[in-house]
Parts: sequence; structure tokens; C-alpha cells
Amino acid sequence: MNLSVNINCAGCQNCMSCQVADGEKFKCGEGCVVETSKGIFLAHIQQIVPGNKVDQACDCKFLRKATAEDLEKNQQNLESAQKALDFCAQRIRTRNLPMKLVGVQYLLDGSKAVFYFTADGRVDFRELVRDLAYELRTRIEMKQIGVRDEAKIMGGYGSCGQQLCCSTFLRDFEPVSIRMAKVQNLTLDPTKISGVCGRLMCCLGYEHQDYEKGRKLLPKIGEHVTVNGKNGKVTSLDFIKEMVFVQFEEGALEKYPAEQLKGKTKPAANQEQEREAEQNGEGEAPPGKVD
Repeated sequence: MNLSVNINCAGCQNCMSCQVADGEKFKCGEGCVVETSKGIFLAHIQQIVPGNKVDQACDCKFLRKATAEDLEKNQQNLESAQKALDFCAQRIRTRNLPMKLVGVQYLLDGSKAVFYFTADGRVDFRELVRDLAYELRTRIEMKQIGVRDEAKIMGGYGSCGQQLCCSTFLRDFEPVSIRMAKVQNLTLDPTKISGVCGRLMCCLGYEHQDYEKGRKLLPKIGEHVTVNGKNGKVTSLDFIKEMVFVQFEEGALEKYPAEQLKGKTKPAANQEQEREAEQNGEGEAPPGKVD
């Protein structure tokens, strides 16, 4: 049996899956202790998935259900993390370091504190680490992250009104390009297609493959089409419903199923060539006349 768990990481939720022995009973929302390459953490069960298929890319290992002692220790870590955050922010200001502190994460046993920060370039934080180690009396790790990871840690709500995907269920950040917005006929206004991190929204890639598939089935915008003897031009497409919007020469705008227009469209360049040929008398000779 597999469990999908959320690991609290400096305020964000890292979704991972791990395998447990059959026969054990679990409830969604129940606490558990897991081990990753970064250490041992308290997690919460998000989903219970039957079967034994394990995500090979995930190194999460289930250790045990969370005990009352584990929950109490985690609460102490959260309080310690807040104090460490305040102290570190004060030392950054004092030392005038060009970095922005994002969050602090303690391992469950409190043996190490990880400080997440953003910066435009490399930062010499050796003196800062000495200050933190002396004050907190634990191992210190400084980890520089990008703006997407910052949004993942800080959390928030997107323009859709839902919690950020990166802070709820996304495990990795997939590449997102402006071409994805173009294919989906979305506005290219950066304020409309960018997330709270300032980068292109991750959700642009969710349906990209479906749109790419639709592009192969639908005509291109600008192609000419003849329907019932009327000449028109494709002006827009509805990839989801597979509908084509055609603007006719007399001004009417109509929509048709893509299946109905198969074989009736011509690229704009070909249409212009045919018109020029007709104007220059280069078309086919009328029946009964031979040059």
C-alpha cells in the first residue's frame, strides 16, 4: 500500500509518496514520521493509494505513525524556527548582507536548522553561520533558493482563487514557456499569465499536450476556407470543443466543427497565389477552347 504524504518544510507542503506494509490502518490527515535524503520529518497523510507501485524518483521512507511525543517535538520545532527566523533576520541587517531570508526548517530531532534565502548572486555568509551556530547551538545549513521555491515556501493564493499549486501538490517545477500561452490563445500580458513568483504560471503546462494535439487536428488561424460556396478566413479556434470560427468576406462570423471543414481549408499563401493567377489569366482554359 502507498501513502501520499505532505511534509511541512518551512511553511510549505512538499508532497511525497512512500510505501507501507499492508494491514496497517491509516487516516487522511493523520501524522506520521518519514525519512528523506534531507533528514527525518513529521508529515501528514494526504492520500491512501492501494497497490505497491513506488515512485522511483522519491526517496521518502515511512518510519512510523506520529506519537504524542513526535507531535509535541514538532510544535517545539515550529516555535524554535520562528525565534531562529527573527534572530537571523536581525543578524542579516546588522551585517548588511545582500540576501532575503525566506524561512527556517528544523529536523524533527532538532539536530539541524536549515535557513532558506534568496539572493541575486553568491553571498559570503560564513560569519552569519557562526552567529547562528553560537546562538542556536545546533548544526546550521544555509540554502539559496529561487523565486519559485520562495513562493512554494511562503504559500498564498493564485489568480484562480485557489492555493498555489507549488505549495500544495506540485513536487517539481516543470519548464514553462511563453509559447504555451500562445498555443492556448491566451493573452501575453505578463500580469495575466505570471504567478505570485513573477514567473510564468505553472498551470500553463497542465493542458499543453492537449492543445498541441488539437493543433494537429484544427486548421491554422489565417487559413482560407470555402463553405457552401462562401469564402472566408479562420479567425480563431476553440481547442477544447474542436470548433473553428470563420469570418466570411461579406462580414458574417460563424463557427463550425473542425470535422466539417476537413479538406476545405487552404493556406493563406496558396489562396493569394490562386487569386493572382486568376487576375493574370493564368488559370485553366475554359472548356472547348484550346490555345
